[in-house]
Amino acid sequence: MTVAASTHDALLVFDATVLHHFALADRLDVLADLVTGRRVATTAVVLDELRTSAEGMPALTAALNLAWVEVNALDTIAELHRFSTWVRRVGAGRRDLGEASVFAAAEIHGGTAVTDDRKATKVGRKYGLAVHGTIWLLADSCQAGRLTEVNAGAIIDALRGTQHRLPCTGAEFPSYARKAGLLQLSPARVPSPTRPSTGTPAQAHD
Repeated sequence: MTVAASTHDALLVFDATVLHHFALADRLDVLADLVTGRRVATTAVVLDELRTSAEGMPALTAALNLAWVEVNALDTIAELHRFSTWVRRVGAGRRDLGEASVFAAAEIHGGTAVTDDRKATKVGRKYGLAVHGTIWLLADSCQAGRLTEVNAGAIIDALRGTQHRLPCTGAEFPSYARKAGLLQLSPARVPSPTRPSTGTPAQAHD
């Protein structure tokens, strides 16, 4: 299935890192709730990566046929050209190919790449791509009122239990997300308009 672009319905394109750990934590239903109302896709390259890993981790098979995730084959000339460009930027290892395919799909369709790989995130942002990760997804759901910060923390701890290298624990999530600008400050901590803050925003991975 080829993903169609839409300016009114921003596309989220998932890398293997997010699908992998939500599957291992048995939280794919939670992930589906986090992206309710959004169009979600991944690529055939990512699914091949997950399928190979599933030989040793059967729980990953749950991520291979998600009804709410479209699959971009990257099989047109234009798509293959963008894919090869991102392979040169990101790398040609097995994991690199998955990330490159996600970045190509996100760029082609004007979407957001979703990955928790810090190195890949830096590369994507260097070339102007919108790239975010699990912490951003959780914070976005909290901001929208679909998730409490306590529940977001529980999800983070469940993912960390699968050896997922997230940048904060569940208990640290509220302060981490606020320092990163992903959650609004509580009213008591909003800087006074008469005394503007001069601090530098935190450079955090989301």
